[in-house]
Amino acid sequence: MLSIHDHSRKSPLSDSQATYVYTVLSRRSGGVSLGINLNPNNACNWACIYCQVPGLRRGGPPPVDLARLEEELRASLAAMQAGDFLRRESPAEAQVLKDVAFSGNGEPTSAAEFPGAVAAARRVMEESGLLPRVPLRLITNGSFLHRATVCDGISRLAAAGGEVWFKLDRATRAGMSAVNCVRGSPETVERKLRTCCALAPTWIQSCWFAVDGKAPDIEEENAYVDFLAGVRDKLSEAQKIRGVHLYGLARPSFQDKAGRLSALPAETLENFAQRLRDIGFDVVVNP
Repeated sequence: MLSIHDHSRKSPLSDSQATYVYTVLSRRSGGVSLGINLNPNNACNWACIYCQVPGLRRGGPPPVDLARLEEELRASLAAMQAGDFLRRESPAEAQVLKDVAFSGNGEPTSAAEFPGAVAAARRVMEESGLLPRVPLRLITNGSFLHRATVCDGISRLAAAGGEVWFKLDRATRAGMSAVNCVRGSPETVERKLRTCCALAPTWIQSCWFAVDGKAPDIEEENAYVDFLAGVRDKLSEAQKIRGVHLYGLARPSFQDKAGRLSALPAETLENFAQRLRDIGFDVVVNP
């Protein structure tokens, strides 16, 4: 049965294991999410230390077979709508499809076919009568928003009534290096986040956890709060950040530092969330 503690890529198709389409029980979506995985080779340009993908490696995806993706998505939605997959595989309180999300085993916007994949997903969801009731989402680290093709794909997603969940785990160079294993800078992230907000409704998603039993220090907290406040002040009302998904560890990491990571108490997450609420952000907490 689907569980928030296990994000194995279970296919809703009874006769085969799909390449691109899978289901998970998502805390942030609040139920069953139908995922689109454009990185079936487990390759990503980031290497977040909490990542639950086994065999994660650096790199990008192989060419995406858009015809196969569309076929899998159409068949998967039919199986979920007409079959008993949701009843069999999800808890009684979560037997409803909450979204269709580009996520998977790597950064989805690293695929050259990303805009075409968005178009295919919209087409199938419209055929299935799901839009706008079931949203189309992109879960991204935002690192490729300098590419015109990625901006095109996000614009197409917005035109379908969709939204973006933009990863921001830490807001300092040292924090990004330690958690995401990238040489990021707050200035670059801000530029790409502002671009994203101008293209589509955008939420921030942040994983907050302990390393060696220690929560992120007050300097990291302050930098994060200051970063979001600074971005907020540069965005128009129409472009504003929709809110923050603040979540903890629910699934085991498959990365080298897994043994050093642990979940934070719910109270710690709530206290941090309140700091963000105090400066005007809606925050959803999933310990």
